[in-house]
Amino acid sequence: MKRTRYTSMADINITNLVDVMMVLLIVFMLTAPFLQAGVRLSLPKAEARVIEEREGVTISVDKEGAVFIGREQVRWEDFASKLRKELEANEPRVFLRADKDARYGSVMRVIARVKMLGIEDLGLIAEQDEKR
Repeated sequence: MKRTRYTSMADINITNLVDVMMVLLIVFMLTAPFLQAGVRLSLPKAEARVIEEREGVTISVDKEGAVFIGREQVRWEDFASKLRKELEANEPRVFLRADKDARYGSVMRVIARVKMLGIEDLGLIAEQDEKR
């Protein structure tokens, strides 16, 4: 039997696999905060301390007064039933995001309905105001 000077390599080179996994990890870390926002709003700025983020239901009100639960637009007639369904699957905590140009009445209507459903843990989301 004739021997060749080339021998087979028994090791698997995983360097390329690790490089690809690191790039994917960085991409997911950078895009995750953008996926949470959902509805595009121009939030008001406020001086407030940053609260600990926990799980809950996010309700959004845009400047036209449309109401969203998560990313899904909800008709006002269906708002209470859909919110109850979401609260059954999540913690009984609600985050309210309202556009800075939204009408006061639209935002108060949502807050009143959330309170009528017995939810006491309601957080208002705003952009952090930069101190100068």
